[in-house]
Amino acid sequence: QVQLVESGGGLVQAGGSLRLSCTSSERTFNRNTVGWFRQFPGKEREFVAAITANAELTYYADSVKGRFAISRDNAKSTVYLQMNSLKPEDAAIYSCAAKFGNPYYYVPERYSDWGQGTQVTVSS
Repeated sequence: QVQLVESGGGLVQAGGSLRLSCTSSERTFNRNTVGWFRQFPGKEREFVAAITANAELTYYADSVKGRFAISRDNAKSTVYLQMNSLKPEDAAIYSCAAKFGNPYYYVPERYSDWGQGTQVTVSS
């Protein structure tokens, strides 16, 4: 099982930015599609963004397009989520997840490995 660790969450004012990181010590991580999901209290996990193993393809939820950017540095086994123009409705627990293959990148149940999550709070 791939161990994932997120970092970079915190409190930011509306309009501000945060960069989340997802790191793994597993060599297979660099062959994984990696996704970011978020979860609001009492709600199901929601797809945010995903990136393929070679970073050729990226995918975004409509709600974050143009504001968030996903990238990866396979030399560091790290995937980033740059979040700009944050809104109070972006406040959630953000988790990264890894899977082999690209299909169904937006479906949480298709991911085999998950991090613990990092809290993002946006004040208005």
